[in-house]
Amino acid sequence: MSQFSIQRVLAVRNLKALRPQIFALRYSAFSTAAESSKTHPNPPRVPNLVGGSFVDSRSSAFIDVVNPATQEVVSQVPLTTNEEFKAAVSAAKQAFPSWRNTPITTRQRIMFKLQELIRRDIDKLALNITTEQGKTLKDAHGDVFRGLEVVEHACGMATLQMGEYVSNVSKGIDTYSLREPLGVCAGICPFNFPAMIPLWMFPVAVTCGNTFVLKPSEKDPGASIMLAELAMEAGLPKGVLNIVHGTNDIVNAICDDEDIKAVSFVGSNTAGMHIYSRAAAKGKRVQSNMGAKNHAIVMPDASEDATLNAIVAAGFGAAGQRCMALSTVVFVGGIKSWEDKLVERAKALKVNAGTEPDADLGPVISKQAKERISRLIQTGADSGARLLLDGRNIVVPGYEQGNFIGPTILSNVTADMECYKEEIFGPVLLCLEVCLLPLPWLYAANPADSLEEAINIVNKNKYGNGASIFTTSGVTARKFQTEIEAGQVGINVPIPVPLPFFSFTGSKASFAGDLNFYGKAGVNFFTQIKTVTQQWKDLPGGGGVNLAMPTSQKA
Repeated sequence: MSQFSIQRVLAVRNLKALRPQIFALRYSAFSTAAESSKTHPNPPRVPNLVGGSFVDSRSSAFIDVVNPATQEVVSQVPLTTNEEFKAAVSAAKQAFPSWRNTPITTRQRIMFKLQELIRRDIDKLALNITTEQGKTLKDAHGDVFRGLEVVEHACGMATLQMGEYVSNVSKGIDTYSLREPLGVCAGICPFNFPAMIPLWMFPVAVTCGNTFVLKPSEKDPGASIMLAELAMEAGLPKGVLNIVHGTNDIVNAICDDEDIKAVSFVGSNTAGMHIYSRAAAKGKRVQSNMGAKNHAIVMPDASEDATLNAIVAAGFGAAGQRCMALSTVVFVGGIKSWEDKLVERAKALKVNAGTEPDADLGPVISKQAKERISRLIQTGADSGARLLLDGRNIVVPGYEQGNFIGPTILSNVTADMECYKEEIFGPVLLCLEVCLLPLPWLYAANPADSLEEAINIVNKNKYGNGASIFTTSGVTARKFQTEIEAGQVGINVPIPVPLPFFSFTGSKASFAGDLNFYGKAGVNFFTQIKTVTQQWKDLPGGGGVNLAMPTSQKA
């Protein structure tokens, strides 16, 4: 049975029956099969993709890919050797000349086919993501779909990559600019979006005419392998997309390799700044999306029901493991009137394995992540924050070994607390309050004073991915959008991530580089401008050599 025949068999099965403990990725022929890792004492090993072929690494060192809901070993990912890494870069370099000269309409058609195949296999991709990463199936579908939107955007590359032309800029002289590919580019991916982030990177890069070396997260590499299979089924030539696995050594090799011209990264600040400084020092272009502490300001006039729903969904969705998670809420006028209903809605969320149909949020990625989140919650309580809801001791029947943390709410948080200064990256909502004016009628007369203080709180934070406000006042919203220091602003929208015809515009400590992901900025990142000035008129003779700087008047 072929790889995709196996996958289609899985697709028609009842997803509820495919619980995590009976699901494992199998990479014999690089397909998905519903077989328990317990049945196979030696878990399947994830291959590299080099020059159009999936090849097993010869490394002696492997990392277990663990189902976070069950602790079962799903597969093993290699620490790719330096020779294997060099082979992947070499394959990309060799494929570049032919690929860059492939008509852009042909490259677009491959993206059209890729988006069709992703839609066909979205259930299988989502199930793999849930098994390796832990998020709910519904959220995993969203993971794939948001990446699919970037593929769809890349289908219009012929328009996006257009240059500019001016005729007769001087006497008989025309000037035009071209956007040309860079060469070999690379992407380094995080664990939290195993499909979306790779799809932020390689579809735009290769449709611009580059070739690509992708390093998935070692915690959940399966989706990248499946997407690569689909890209080749769509017609992507050998060597245009390559995949290597590993940790620090491979990251450093990507930063240092002289044949790699640009590096895309999404992940933590520590890793992101290391990659940015190391790769930039080698003359590479770098776009590095990093940590965040996204805030929402809730005004007293906000629509109560809609605001509560938005805060709970954005704060606890994906178990808080989003760089755009709404982790901090500043209540202008105080939190007292919001507390009980906020806790009530958070308590109503179902914590379970991601494959269970009633799950609202699944486990966090690892035991280490759970321990870190729990420690930061405790530091908040020890520093004087009120623990309105504590999800640390939750036990999920049937998944007692899972890395589960339930929704947690800390109130009376202040900006000097460790839980506020650190990105928690878990299902934890921090609540601050601004109530400078002691009497309601004073607030009604001077609401701007409290709003000003709330904006100052947000702006003093080092991160700048996103910020939102909830209000029914256009004047308040206008002031917020003008004065807030964040790259992505939401007005009554809790997670203001733009669609791909815009760009993901994180700022401050949340981003390093000059050109953001996808949209026009993404196309500009993966291309360089060449400007051509041409003259086809008959040149006058006998005038001699003129060494003066040419001007438009004397060209």
